[in-house]
Amino acid sequence: MSLTLRQVRYFVATAEIGQISQAAIHLNISQSAVTTAIKELEGMLGTLLFQRSAQGMSLTDAGRHFLNRAYVILRSVDDALNSPLPDVRATGLLRVAASYTVIGYFLPHHLQRLEHWHPDVAIEVHERERQAIEQGLLEGEFDMAVVLTSNLTHPDIVSKTLFNSERRLWLPSHHPLCERSAVSLADATQEPFILLTVDEAEQSAMRYWEHAQQQPNVRIRTSSVEAVRSMVANGSGVAILSDLVHRPWSLEGKRIETVTITDKVTPMSVGLAWHREREFSPAMHAFHNYFHDAFLAPQQLSARR
Repeated sequence: MSLTLRQVRYFVATAEIGQISQAAIHLNISQSAVTTAIKELEGMLGTLLFQRSAQGMSLTDAGRHFLNRAYVILRSVDDALNSPLPDVRATGLLRVAASYTVIGYFLPHHLQRLEHWHPDVAIEVHERERQAIEQGLLEGEFDMAVVLTSNLTHPDIVSKTLFNSERRLWLPSHHPLCERSAVSLADATQEPFILLTVDEAEQSAMRYWEHAQQQPNVRIRTSSVEAVRSMVANGSGVAILSDLVHRPWSLEGKRIETVTITDKVTPMSVGLAWHREREFSPAMHAFHNYFHDAFLAPQQLSARR
């Protein structure tokens, strides 16, 4: 049996999250697929990579050693897949606007890669709120933007969604709702609710609460994702946020669990935006093509198979 990228990715997700069930949710696959991949890896390596317990999965010494190798494998494959063609040599200045969530939880890694593959493209990044981003694109202040595409409103702004990040219920470790495979918004109304407000999160949240004809028991509104993370982990309330901003631990080192919601909760959509009439410069083409190749091309290839 030979090593596969699937096995490596499933192993890394389980190692980072600490639970097969949550890793499966993150990967959008079945728990059995994750379990099988890990057993196959352990069989090939001839050693246990995890210690199993009621609290989850913890790495053995061999598992920690293999995790470092797994990161190298994934980085190498990622770099190979996203390497531009040798004859592509974009130059110029690119003024990019991005919202708080995009800058904080998505963009830095890709900016580093773009700098590596397109060293002659100078990228200026400007953090703005959605309305200011739209106005800046319309007036030519920005060339392109990376935004939450579902929040865009102006008809002259073209957008291309790269991926959708599911929103789930965040809970402190050992909360009774953690025992369920899924919960409803009605279940969440019984708990104090921590409501995030940044990037129009409150408006987005109220749309799906109203659609379900439910009302959250809001304890506090905050623009800080880290404040939400800490308050949930400390048992001060629950929250509904996307997988993109989820981390299994708070700053205090307390665990945060997530549970799928049965009601229709719209995912957070991240993508590119630009003025409909804007002619693409070489730098804009390079930026657009990088993200298309990284996120949309693999989906299109998979759909053709």
